[in-house]
Amino acid sequence: MNTANTQFNLQALTLKDKVKSLKDTFKERALQTEKDRRVPNDNMQALFDIGYFDAVKPKVYGGAELQFAELVDANIELAASCASTAWISGLLSAHQWLLAMFPKQAQDDVWLENPKALLCGSYAPVSRAEETEDAYVLNGKWSFASGCDHTQWSLCAALVPEGEGYTPAFLLVPATQYEIEDTWNVVGLAGTGSKTLVLNNVHVPKYRILKFKDAVSGQTPGAEVYSDKGLFKIPLLMGVPSCLASVGVGAAQGALESYLDSVATRVTRGAVAGNNNKMAEFPTIQLRVAEAVSSIDAAREILLRDVALAETLAGQKNELSIDERLLSRRGQGFSVNLALRAVEALNASTGGLGLNLDNPVQRAWRDTNAVGRHISMNWDAVGTMIGQQMLGLEPKGQF
Repeated sequence: MNTANTQFNLQALTLKDKVKSLKDTFKERALQTEKDRRVPNDNMQALFDIGYFDAVKPKVYGGAELQFAELVDANIELAASCASTAWISGLLSAHQWLLAMFPKQAQDDVWLENPKALLCGSYAPVSRAEETEDAYVLNGKWSFASGCDHTQWSLCAALVPEGEGYTPAFLLVPATQYEIEDTWNVVGLAGTGSKTLVLNNVHVPKYRILKFKDAVSGQTPGAEVYSDKGLFKIPLLMGVPSCLASVGVGAAQGALESYLDSVATRVTRGAVAGNNNKMAEFPTIQLRVAEAVSSIDAAREILLRDVALAETLAGQKNELSIDERLLSRRGQGFSVNLALRAVEALNASTGGLGLNLDNPVQRAWRDTNAVGRHISMNWDAVGTMIGQQMLGLEPKGQF
């Protein structure tokens, strides 16, 4: 009887609840993850065990088909303990959803061979693919392939011939056809292992591509396969960047949790501030905590609101408008902007102890700043695009 009840309770837990049970373990490994410059296999296995990578994967291939907002919410919680783990885990889980946009034959190639296969990706279409009668040929290097040490396939972006010119597309490449070049030595999100893939004369069957223009509109081959599911009609940039933005919000949440644990019992030691004064009683500390918690709360609400709205609209309409897509992009960018405000407020008052590399507040500060530099979340890039649309100009950017 007790065993049955326990099994039922485990099944009843949300994905976020399951992540909470792992937070302490991931937090303990966060420093080593950063030093190793890759997420530990044990972290990945723990996430496999709770079905993390099945969250937004089609049921026909063993997925859970949760709402996309559930993945984003869980990833915020995960990032509070280890931003690097959350970055690649949220991304690799979202790539299961992205694969569902491809033609059915491409999905079969990946999941029928290995139902647990994961995909990394390199999104910048800096190379041109050569075209043969039945394939595209790739040569070159694909950088920033986060989590590539843990994946069996990659989504390699390239320019493919179309008409008189070229159009950007994702091409599916198995890990057996590329080498990994270790180029990842950075100060933020250091544990993501976002290395470089090297491809030499790789032939990709023509059915293994997804054009950007189809992905960003939500009008994909996969959307036709899963025509009754709003989940698989969400435009690309209303989904994947929400997972990435969640890392910034979650890292800020983790910084606040660590900051409160430290400041609650800390007393001053220096001559300027006096000895044995409780840090928690300083008005400036109280204000920083208030600004941080308010910024994090607002960031989370905006991000989850917009991704839930995206799925609702995708289920109701054949195609989302530019305004609707830009609303999502605005929320992603501004939620990270708010997370940056939070970590700046906290990190600036950690004192000398905050300089230690094992201090979780300064690690969260570095990780959140790294999130903010990604082109999909950079507020300078996103904000100007929003302003252009509001002022009646043509928005220039990714949406």
